[in-house]
Amino acid sequence: MSGDGEIHQHSGWLVPLGLFGVIAALSGFFLLYYLRPPPAPFRDSRPTAEARMVDLRVRGIDLHIPARFIEARAVRTGGDRDAVTLFAALPDMRGYTDAEDGLFTGNAADSPVVHILIRADANGMDTQTRLARIYMPYIAQSEGEPAPFGLTRYVFRADSGYGRSDLYVGKGDGPLLLCEQPAQDLPSPNCLAIDRPIAQGVSLSYRFKRAHLARWQGVAADVNRLISNFRK
Repeated sequence: MSGDGEIHQHSGWLVPLGLFGVIAALSGFFLLYYLRPPPAPFRDSRPTAEARMVDLRVRGIDLHIPARFIEARAVRTGGDRDAVTLFAALPDMRGYTDAEDGLFTGNAADSPVVHILIRADANGMDTQTRLARIYMPYIAQSEGEPAPFGLTRYVFRADSGYGRSDLYVGKGDGPLLLCEQPAQDLPSPNCLAIDRPIAQGVSLSYRFKRAHLARWQGVAADVNRLISNFRK
């Protein structure tokens, strides 16, 4: 009520609209956080070509990993971790070497480097549950469209915070792939294979260049094989 006794009414849709805007903005932030490579000054350390084995544990999963596959220096000390970041290069999933420093530290559009994250995740969801709960509310049409490489493509609403990305779903137990759309200001787009459970309370995700989307099944198999080799 104003000083002159008048009552001003506000539209009831303003609060829900504002809440939706906040959710969309946060969704966009986390999308960028997961898809973009960190700027060089903020990386934990330089990679190492050391072949020594590092013993790690993530929520009950024991890992035995050569140091050259581990991105962060702090993680190379071993022990219990909430998250472990790894990298390897296609097609043979080899670890870092000094001779390929430019390959592993670069960000070319066709870079063969795959970045892998194993992390504690108490709220792990399978592919279909994650699709329905997290992403379908932001999809323009509930029915996906056939896409190349055995994928189904879902298009996000432009105002969703995911408007510059495509969502692909693989057949069967394939991963959810959140792929940045190529653009003039985004010449090196990524695809993120979104978290999926690999053990109770532990999830796996990985990021690779969209240029390699055609081989997504091979990338998934290579990542799974690598992690299997690292588990004791």
